[in-house]
Amino acid sequence: MANFAKSRVPRFSAEVYQNPYLPEGGREIHAIISVTATGGGTTGGRPVPAAGTGGPDAGVVIMVDRSGSMDHPPAKLRGAREATSAALDTVRDGVRFAVVAGNHRAVEVYPGGGRLAVAAAATRAQAKEALRTVTAGGGTAIGSWLRLTGRLLATAELGIRHALLLTDGRNEHESPRELRAALDACSGAFTCDARGVGTDWEVKEVTAIASALLGTADIVADPAGLAADFTRLMEAAMGKEIADVGLRLWTPLGAETVFVRQVAPTVMDLTGRCRESGPRSADYPTGSWGDESRDYHLCLRVPAAGIGREMLAGRVSLITSAADGDPARRPPQPLSQGLVRAVWTDDVAAATAIHPQVAHYTGQAELAQAIQQGLDARKSGDTDGAAAKLGRAVQLAGASGNEGSAKLLAKVVDVVDTATGTVRLKAKVAEADEMALETRSTKTVRMKK
Repeated sequence: MANFAKSRVPRFSAEVYQNPYLPEGGREIHAIISVTATGGGTTGGRPVPAAGTGGPDAGVVIMVDRSGSMDHPPAKLRGAREATSAALDTVRDGVRFAVVAGNHRAVEVYPGGGRLAVAAAATRAQAKEALRTVTAGGGTAIGSWLRLTGRLLATAELGIRHALLLTDGRNEHESPRELRAALDACSGAFTCDARGVGTDWEVKEVTAIASALLGTADIVADPAGLAADFTRLMEAAMGKEIADVGLRLWTPLGAETVFVRQVAPTVMDLTGRCRESGPRSADYPTGSWGDESRDYHLCLRVPAAGIGREMLAGRVSLITSAADGDPARRPPQPLSQGLVRAVWTDDVAAATAIHPQVAHYTGQAELAQAIQQGLDARKSGDTDGAAAKLGRAVQLAGASGNEGSAKLLAKVVDVVDTATGTVRLKAKVAEADEMALETRSTKTVRMKK
């Protein structure tokens, strides 16, 4: 197991990829901000103290579906127990944790009493024993699971707050409005990775949960694969040791933000999630970080200007409010920054060029959208529309080198010509293959720099 106390200093670097040139009167500037974090295990440049020493700490809650459908077949509930046990084995000593089981209501499996346990050999063994008492029955109300998880993670001073959620069915025992309200209440309180087991759950529901809580979503069609997947998820969670990192965007007077998207490793729209942080400044949440890289696509609209004029169109900073384990005592600390420029020119070639990084990620976002629109058309019986959209997806996947999406698409369509996007819809498609394509449609590949 990894040692929670580390001595490395975190370093964030932000590289800006853009074509700054605009024609006379041009207004829209696109830029890719590539952010890399190294030296995870500290926050704000200070070593993370070991658990119990008064410094920032980590907490994780595992939410396991126990609705009646988890017993059909029994392998699903058995796989969920085994996966939870495997994940518990990966939790570091000293990390606070809890296990929640949910159907139409949420219950604390371990430790109970509205609190978190501290991970150690004894508490892990007790949690595994408590899992044996979990039986299947009842409906599904995921919002109640999330709210209980939020309350549990709020009982301790935690720098990192993470959750894993496993479900096998649709959220039929609460309204979409109730689930949305729960997600709004939990947004910013913790991150959450969501997994659907089998093929009876709703893809858009699970991916919406993960997106709202800045986590990942995926399908585990065979319950036998749950343990390995949960182990990977928990290992990744244990590496997230730089908490509450925000992307701060400052724009000058007269400029406005058109959109802010994460484009790698997945496409995630952050535009509507910003909070004002000062005059002409807004913070966009990115969650917790380990040693990793992510890319963001910004589109800014600036005041029009004449030939030869130049301006700073935007300043992007990485900030964290967890510099001292107490955001109330310390203002957000800048970790790195990058500048987005605008230069007006009469050089037509310069003004019309698209930076390769911008072009690549524009294509990746279009790829995700084409897959989702194609599958929606297929479900509605619009075969021509489905073939057109999925054909475009095949074309984009091939051009960008997104082999993962290309392989998933090949299970849904017969590819006639990748270059032109000519495809035929398969007459029969395994439900798990279609769900895998939809769930993983937002996964992107990075362009070599």
